[in-house]
Amino acid sequence: MKKCIVDASVIAAAFFRETISPQARELLASRGKLHAPDLIYSEVANVIWKRHARDEIDEKEARALLSDILTLPLKITPSRQLVESALALATRTKRTVYDCLYLALAARNRSVMFTADKRLVNALAKTPLEQHLSWIGDFH
Repeated sequence: MKKCIVDASVIAAAFFRETISPQARELLASRGKLHAPDLIYSEVANVIWKRHARDEIDEKEARALLSDILTLPLKITPSRQLVESALALATRTKRTVYDCLYLALAARNRSVMFTADKRLVNALAKTPLEQHLSWIGDFH
């Protein structure tokens, strides 16, 4: 597999039990080159915090999860290198700059961004960005 972009929803799906967890784990375990903007760590930490706030995990589990996530072999790109393109994409697509940081990286790398956000995939279907976006549930 060539390089691909993973967003925080894919990482969260790999570490928490969700219907798409097998596909997310398979992608992370593949020998492909996984890329993400530096924003991914803040977004995943926020998911962990939400799970803790809902009493789904305790503080020790939260810290252990973050520690495991920080060891993933991700090639990180500073958001500063992507933010201008991300803002342009966000204003055209009416999607968040956060989502568009991942999309900008995928477009720049001529690769595909995997996400667990089906609404994002549906919103950008039949647009030029569709070629850079894939729902993790379709990964195999």
